[in-house]
Amino acid sequence: MTTTTQTSGATPSQLGAGLGAKPQHWDALLAVKDANFWLEVHAENHMVMGGPRLAILQTMRQRHGLSIHGVGLSLAGSVAINTQHLSKLVRLVQQVQPDLISEHLAWSADQAGYFPDLLPAARTPALLHHVVARVQLVQDALGRPIAIENPSHYTSELEHTLGEAEFLNDLAKRSGCQLLLDLNNVVLSSHNLHRDENNWVGASDWVFDLDSHAISEIHLAGISLDDNATTTWGDALWIDSHSSAISQPVWDLYQRFITHAGHKPTLIEWDNNVPAFDTLWQQRQRAQCILDKQRVFHEWWRLVTSMA
Repeated sequence: MTTTTQTSGATPSQLGAGLGAKPQHWDALLAVKDANFWLEVHAENHMVMGGPRLAILQTMRQRHGLSIHGVGLSLAGSVAINTQHLSKLVRLVQQVQPDLISEHLAWSADQAGYFPDLLPAARTPALLHHVVARVQLVQDALGRPIAIENPSHYTSELEHTLGEAEFLNDLAKRSGCQLLLDLNNVVLSSHNLHRDENNWVGASDWVFDLDSHAISEIHLAGISLDDNATTTWGDALWIDSHSSAISQPVWDLYQRFITHAGHKPTLIEWDNNVPAFDTLWQQRQRAQCILDKQRVFHEWWRLVTSMA
């Protein structure tokens, strides 16, 4: 029998800046008293019938907003979606009733087996048709929409025929899904693929062509450097390692995007070399401050225009 957890009572529109839930920080997370705060966990770490991981997740769900972030469905892959995996995800969602659910526009499995990575695929009309069908299959099983995250890119060898914004907008429109905009992936990919050392930051501006109403969540994270691989101008390749503080180019793009699109629930991802909770909380507070300032401006502007 599936037992449903009592939720915090927050709605996605009320969620502010959140953190990924790590076992070493469970006590600190449970002690947070902030109505805007929320948590994200990887689905695969909690797809269990019982035990301490599920129990602590259910307890945290009673106190905070929650996002379930999947990494194993291989939505852009060529092999059939693993129905056992999907059934476990459905059970978990029924148990904890998260505010948000997300997965990746990537593949991690083929006929040879599973790979410990989230690999991008060439954006083509054929891939779009393929992913739309697979997203709809997942959403039908869950009975609710999911958000799809844009991938990281490390090579220009993929033969894309559709732009990233065009592909994601069409995916959302045709499947009814939402979008998870990972700004670290955007900035990292622009750095790794752009051929101009002086203008690569501007290559991230495609995010302003996204349908902002389809975006249900934003991710911010840190990078690491691969000194054994370089960009065309000789800079070390940036790796989406979630192992450091958020870089300044990502903060800059986040500030611009929130000004453009308005309030969006925002997650600080730090999955490797995880620091003390106070360090994570400082990053979270920086994001929350940007969201708070945008909300104040929005309310002021609404008041001004209503009086005009």
